[in-house]
Amino acid sequence: MMFKVEGHKLRSYLFAFGLACTAAVGFLPATPVIAQTRGLPDFADLVEQVGPAVVGIRTIEKVSARGGGSGSGEMDEEMQEFFRRFFGQPSPGNPRPGPGPRPNRPQQPQEEERPRGVGSGFILTADGYVMTNAHVIEDASEIIVTLTDKREFKAKLIGADKRSDVAVVKIEATSLPVVKIGDISKLRVGEWVMAIGSPFGLENTVTAGIVSAKQRDTGELVPLIQTDVAINPGNSGGPLINLRGEVVGINSQIYSRSGGYMGISFSIPIDEAIRVSDQLRTTGRVSRGLIGVAIGSVSKDVAESIGLGKARGALVSSVVPGSAADKAGVREGDIVIKYGDRVIDTPSDLSRSVASTKPGVKSTLTVFRNGSSRELSITVAEGDPEAKSSKRQPDREEPQPKPSAAGKSLGLAVSDLTDAQKKELKVRGVRIDAASDAAAKAGLREGDVILSIGNIEVSSVKEFEAAVAKADKSKALSVLFRRGEWAQYALIRPAR
Repeated sequence: MMFKVEGHKLRSYLFAFGLACTAAVGFLPATPVIAQTRGLPDFADLVEQVGPAVVGIRTIEKVSARGGGSGSGEMDEEMQEFFRRFFGQPSPGNPRPGPGPRPNRPQQPQEEERPRGVGSGFILTADGYVMTNAHVIEDASEIIVTLTDKREFKAKLIGADKRSDVAVVKIEATSLPVVKIGDISKLRVGEWVMAIGSPFGLENTVTAGIVSAKQRDTGELVPLIQTDVAINPGNSGGPLINLRGEVVGINSQIYSRSGGYMGISFSIPIDEAIRVSDQLRTTGRVSRGLIGVAIGSVSKDVAESIGLGKARGALVSSVVPGSAADKAGVREGDIVIKYGDRVIDTPSDLSRSVASTKPGVKSTLTVFRNGSSRELSITVAEGDPEAKSSKRQPDREEPQPKPSAAGKSLGLAVSDLTDAQKKELKVRGVRIDAASDAAAKAGLREGDVILSIGNIEVSSVKEFEAAVAKADKSKALSVLFRRGEWAQYALIRPAR
């Protein structure tokens, strides 16, 4: 049986049938999608390009042959004598037969070389300067660098900086392949990166992943690059490479609960590493700025109560006597909100800004004090990580006066500081003799020294009483106090 269909209707049917077919096989999706314009990256060319400039590093440590293992050299000799005397035979591991007389000559301590660890590095210059991590070569008596062509060189340590975890070593060679240094400002979260190194001593191992975050604050001197590139022991000191074949970081740390890779790794930004390496190559050490303060963070509640607004800045908890900050007029309780032209949002911002300043340079600190901002001129000194504040001698004179009942509504009893205490503490304020109720809940306790209350400085009980009288009892009251050598804020909240 045949059916007759008019031409225009046949074309319509065929068109509809074609649409159904193309939709069924996926050529015409029901909803539009973004075209896939990029495939997965091919790292093979990058490995050929950068790989020859990546080196393996192993370190050797010299230790005394006596005293190693399970006990001291003297204990080993005593055990040998024990076996000779009571069993008439040599001790285990001592092949000398018979009890025989003990030789009467001093034994010279001997040193033996033991492998200490393995790591990675990369060649900066054709004449043999190599960058790696400071922890890779720490305590090494000998550093051996292995190239991809299997040549080995004894390296000379040029310098190491523990704070940034950067080290530079030198091998005697020429015409070496070198890496290209990338621009860290162009690195983007989500872009592909590659690592080459020697995890567990497996040379020239390549792993890849993406940049998970930039400027990750882990408490280190510099904010780190976070990636999901597989990094394991032995990768330390190796390069992190972008798709242009440029080094953008030094693989340095992992986050792990097991000791192995768990999906989070950290790299030192190459711009900071180059700044450090330049100083190490020039002088063998790194010079950093220091102003002489201990700092902490500012909580949201404290920021609101003192009129700072949002939580920002670095709270000065302590000022080293005679330091650059002390000479500039910085006080405990100040909140540094700007250093030079840089806005300070966290304590790390201030630490890093000061550290990157050349000693002797003049700068400005903008501090928030007692409800308003002010600028202080400061000359940055040279950092000394071993510097500590001077120890204070205990008070041996003048009995404590009777405490006042001022601030009873806050749960505080305070008294004036004695002259000896003012000299010892180098501050002016009132001493807390008792803290209860709201004050105790705020964390205040006997012996704390109140420096200001409600953004008003107090140096006597009379001033304290006046400040408390002005305070709005319906709102949280900020109290800047000193405990030991540290100043901090507390909030006394009204009873509900």
